[in-house]
Amino acid sequence: MGTAIRVLVVDDSAFMRKVISDTLNRHPGINVIATARNGEDALDKRKKLRPDVITFGNGSYYVA
Repeated sequence: MGTAIRVLVVDDSAFMRKVISDTLNRHPGINVIATARNGEDALDKRKKLRPDVITFGNGSYYVA
């Protein structure tokens, strides 16, 4: 198999970030590289880590 898909998980709930990350990491070819608690945090991590995919929980996309 080729390179793993690099994922950034964004959710305001620490519990949901863990559940989503653990679920995704069980799949070969998917690697959760980081988590973020909100849109602002996600933008910072996106610039530094350059994920292939970003998942957003409901309401986590707000950027001030």
